[in-house]
Amino acid sequence: MDRFIIRGGQQLFGEVRVSGAKNAALPILAATLMVPGKVRIENLPHLNDVTTMLQLLGRMGVDVLLDDTGSVELDATRLSSVVAPYDLVRTMRASIVVLGPLLARAHEAEVSLPGGCAIGARPVNLHIDALERLGVEFEVTDGYIKGRAPDGLIGGKVIFEKVTVTGTENILMASVLARGESIIENAACEPEVSDLANCLVAFGAKIDGIGTDTLRIEGVPELSGGVHRVIPDRIEAGTFLVAVAATRGSCTLTHCEPRHMGAILLKLQEAGALVECGEDFVRLDMEGRRPRAVNISTAEYPGFATDMQAQFVALNAIAEGNGRITETIFENRMMHIPEIQRMGALIDLQGATAYLTGIEVLQGAPVMSTDLRASASLVLAGLVADGETIVDRVYHIDRGYERIEEKLRRLGANIERVRM
Repeated sequence: MDRFIIRGGQQLFGEVRVSGAKNAALPILAATLMVPGKVRIENLPHLNDVTTMLQLLGRMGVDVLLDDTGSVELDATRLSSVVAPYDLVRTMRASIVVLGPLLARAHEAEVSLPGGCAIGARPVNLHIDALERLGVEFEVTDGYIKGRAPDGLIGGKVIFEKVTVTGTENILMASVLARGESIIENAACEPEVSDLANCLVAFGAKIDGIGTDTLRIEGVPELSGGVHRVIPDRIEAGTFLVAVAATRGSCTLTHCEPRHMGAILLKLQEAGALVECGEDFVRLDMEGRRPRAVNISTAEYPGFATDMQAQFVALNAIAEGNGRITETIFENRMMHIPEIQRMGALIDLQGATAYLTGIEVLQGAPVMSTDLRASASLVLAGLVADGETIVDRVYHIDRGYERIEEKLRRLGANIERVRM
């Protein structure tokens, strides 16, 4: 098992290239199950979750050909299995997004109940209830979701009682090959959902309302091959910007999409960062200043992303003044706070709200990752701590960040990966 050893206190300066978005890549890869032909997906991040998804597709009979440019060619012409087994699904909650494509293409699916980060309830009933409106019959038994639609899927109207990203993606993919028109209301508006929709359109789908909370889909008999490039990862980009701001440094992010990062950039400006945006870059400069504490409440896009909450906890821990951070999306997403408190942070956790009083510097300590974004926050805390910080269980961070330690070293961080 790997760990990071971080010796903090270094200001970060330089340039970082942002990788493709994991949360866009996974459903897009799942969508290729619906295409009886060759497709090419570009700008894939090199991550454990992406590798797992490709293994899952291969297990189902998809031909997978990776190249060294971050692209993959897939051919699902000879789909041979509709089972997503536990041994692959257990580490990746996003694997639930193969449910919709399998039902659309093969009219049946068996998907193991997913695993992944333990950050709170993300119920699959929203997916099941919505797919039932498209004519799917379900049973949940032996740890598997088993769905059948012997006569194929039929277009229908789905109104989500609460916004769900993966639920929207699953129903969107299923609707593409359903007979007639489907309408999805209270759909998630995240850029990753729009990227999936644009990918499906490139493959021949008919979708209106992309980027809004109402999607209209006119079913087509079949999709065809094509090429799609995955959008940049706004969460990776935000994480590096917070790391640089916390260390009072400056950096330029390249190959990013500033339009997807509005709430993050606004809070960084409130923290005292000078921010300049171009078509595909962001420059941030703290001019050596200590950041100011900010108040945050997570929300669905275009609000402040829950996936950036933990990183701003680390920022507020060493910021000037008092800050408040409230988590509204997942009820169990404050598990990083006891670990950061071990490093001296002054945090009063009351329910889903953390009240922070910033201190000048944290103290290095052994800490343990509990989930993907918590891992990132502990790395950031180590960067601004006095002495040595050891972050254990970094397999969590490898699920969502491509070679994070290498990118941080290029900015001047003293961080190394050690295999135990």
